[in-house]
Amino acid sequence: MQELLGINHLTLATPDLDQLVSYYEMLGARLAFERPATRDDPRIAVIDVGGADHLMLVETTTPAIPDLDPLGRAGWGLRVGTYELLCEVRQRILTAGLPVGEIETLPTQWTMTARDPDGRPVDIRAHRPRVM
Repeated sequence: MQELLGINHLTLATPDLDQLVSYYEMLGARLAFERPATRDDPRIAVIDVGGADHLMLVETTTPAIPDLDPLGRAGWGLRVGTYELLCEVRQRILTAGLPVGEIETLPTQWTMTARDPDGRPVDIRAHRPRVM
């Protein structure tokens, strides 16, 4: 019996919360809520990235660490519905003057790696139709 339903959220630290929120909104995410900083806790924003999946963005005074995973790729990714939408998202990133790689064809999906404003890599993918 499968008990897990997916990822609830992934937390990313950033020194510029407004800039990171704007970046993910440009990709098609939606701000779910924002909480101001308190005496004990930093300012946060939760971004709805589709389905029931979210990014929790935490504003910090330390810079983000833009490392790749052990395979030399982003350690996490976002999914869009179609190849055409993937192309549209890539064009929006390029138009904004931000870095994004070429779209690659993998056995089950198309993928590209972008870098968010903190330099952190994020794969953006569209699943390919299954051949039966």
